Amino acid sequence: MAHTIQGFDHRRIQVDEGVELTVAVGGTGSPVVLLHGFPQTHLMWRHVAADLAADHTVICPDLRGYGDSDKPREEGPDTYSKRTMANDVVALARSLGHERFALAGHDRGALVAFRAGLDHPAAVSHLACLDVLPTLDMWKALHGRSAAVGFHLYLMAQPPGLPEKMIGASADAFFSYFLDIWAKDPEAVPADIREVYLAASRNAVPSIVADYRASAGIDVEHDRADRADGRQLTMPVSVLQQDWGAALGYEAAALWGAWATDLEHSTVSCGHFMAEEAPADIARALRDLMAR
Repeated sequence: MAHTIQGFDHRRIQVDEGVELTVAVGGTGSPVVLLHGFPQTHLMWRHVAADLAADHTVICPDLRGYGDSDKPREEGPDTYSKRTMANDVVALARSLGHERFALAGHDRGALVAFRAGLDHPAAVSHLACLDVLPTLDMWKALHGRSAAVGFHLYLMAQPPGLPEKMIGASADAFFSYFLDIWAKDPEAVPADIREVYLAASRNAVPSIVADYRASAGIDVEHDRADRADGRQLTMPVSVLQQDWGAALGYEAAALWGAWATDLEHSTVSCGHFMAEEAPADIARALRDLMAR
């Protein structure tokens, strides 16, 4: 299997000063941007993207700091804030000729998508977030012994230095851990794709840590300010999640409902890597969203 999305054009596009994203583009029709999660690249969308390309222009970037996209040095909290990364996405779509587009994100990509929906409501027509909570709610949901499931969030929240050294010393073991425990269907990430993810992650430890560090700092500040101002997502929103609330003691639909005026929330039976474990279901859900 080639490590590309078959039939898609792959290119580099500048989105910020000194920052270019690698992006796969395919299909024709109304545009939809798909943002990958951790520890993955845009290849996680390979099945869904091929499906949607039958009637949509599908845009799949590697996020800033991931995959083959640029990985600027962390100069401060803004470098990898979700606000900055959301600006990348809007600039990318605009460079491709799209002022308005549907947007779907998984995991880290869903946090970027969430921020794009809040900051750029005129650009984001429809929003889908897969298997996350908004950052502010995520930290509130983690408490006591049950918070151990998110140990990596706390590790990468530490000041620069220690987390990068610890993860870099055993990068494959660290990133493999999540590929193993988060998948209900291990066959959904075959060996060649898994190696792409591991190689991309081991080559991006500082920027991945910086992304997570931002989610323990500036991203919380941005969410808190929006909550205080009563800002909400005004476009149609679909959220698909595993039932983490049952394990961690929260009601996910209620938490999301506080952010979105037009929300459809559903739980799924597959593992975390749902675009690879249940691609037909995810493609169908995205089509349903874009029809709203």
